[in-house]
Amino acid sequence: MKYIHIIKFLMTHDLTFLKECWRVEFLKKSKFSWKHLLKKLIEKENTYIAWWRLASEMAKYGNKKQKINKYLIVRYAVEIGLEKTFIDVGFSITHYSSIVFYDNIRAGKNLSIRQNTTIGSKDEGACFILGDNVTIGANVCILGGKIKIGNNVVIGAMSFVNKDIPDNCTVYTQKTNAIIQNS
Repeated sequence: MKYIHIIKFLMTHDLTFLKECWRVEFLKKSKFSWKHLLKKLIEKENTYIAWWRLASEMAKYGNKKQKINKYLIVRYAVEIGLEKTFIDVGFSITHYSSIVFYDNIRAGKNLSIRQNTTIGSKDEGACFILGDNVTIGANVCILGGKIKIGNNVVIGAMSFVNKDIPDNCTVYTQKTNAIIQNS
């Protein structure tokens, strides 16, 4: 009985975008199939994105009953806002751990992120726009007000980004090691 609202949602809404996301990101097949989707969900192998996509679509249509995102936060340590966050088709997470996307994020196609990534701001006016084909390495912080990251951008591991990045760039924060001999 606790899944009845999910079934009702799936039967009464336009699922074109959701099915395309599931096909590309989760099923990795040329055609969408409910049979393949259910089989993979039952196997419980890397199901985060499939469930997040469903929760996001349900929130977009005003369905507040679902508690999917709360479950995902606890299980995967990944917190991605639902109502004001849009991520286009081709979203991938390489390692699930300590990922936080605050609201007001719009990401283009083929966004790839790794563990320990934070994007956002507590500022209500902040808006983050990530273009198509953006790859974000591990331990990256993208913080600030209104930040636009262009298309075809690679952000290296352990980088801090607080300003716009143009198209076709690789960005990383230079780090240096200091070695001090103990006496």
